[in-house]
Amino acid sequence: MTTDSLHGHVAIVTGGSRGIGAAIVRMLAEAGAAVAVNYRERASDAEALVKGITAAGGRAVAIAADVSETAAVANMVERANSALGPVDILVNNAGIAIVKGVDDLTEEDFDRTIMVNLKSVFLCTQAVLPTMRTRKWGRIVNISSGAARGGGSIGPHYNASKAGIEGLTRGYAARLVKDGITVNAVAPSLIETDMMAGQTGLVSRIPVGRFGTPEEVAQAVMLLVNNPYMTGQTIAMSGGMAFN
Repeated sequence: MTTDSLHGHVAIVTGGSRGIGAAIVRMLAEAGAAVAVNYRERASDAEALVKGITAAGGRAVAIAADVSETAAVANMVERANSALGPVDILVNNAGIAIVKGVDDLTEEDFDRTIMVNLKSVFLCTQAVLPTMRTRKWGRIVNISSGAARGGGSIGPHYNASKAGIEGLTRGYAARLVKDGITVNAVAPSLIETDMMAGQTGLVSRIPVGRFGTPEEVAQAVMLLVNNPYMTGQTIAMSGGMAFN
């Protein structure tokens, strides 16, 4: 991908301190975007990421925020706008995976999963729309999961949250296309992150024969950020386990 193709653009990546989020942050920064790295608890990881980007001549800030809360999201976007400039790229990556059997799932587990995985996408999207509309340019990429369409290994609450993300993606895409804003999703399955630690038995399900990497997911995100003709789409990444 051409270096500096995103020079002059400002991105927020939620849950950006590690794993898939951190890979996306690095790739956006390498392409010349200024990046706000959102995190909830891992301050040291986020600060280290920012330090690496600034040392290489890029622009980045770390911003703590619980993206399932309206006020926290408003504050995050305001801080990103004032530190880096008007946000015109949003990657909704923050998520949780509460692994439980159907009989052990509680209402609290369900509500928390929907708030962190799904409501956050709505809140963050609403918060960045004014600057994107003003610029007549915006890219929103939502990180879904193969669980949005398949059985998944985490639980039905997680399936529901990720299927909801794909519904939001299509709904926003249809309504924002005339504003120069594209909205797409990437749906990875079985990527080598903390979430998959200790799950090596699942590799046997993957035709490619290995877990995917965070960098491979980030490449799909960059494809969507750089393509003005794609909107309302979900790119599935499953190593050959499933086909759209």
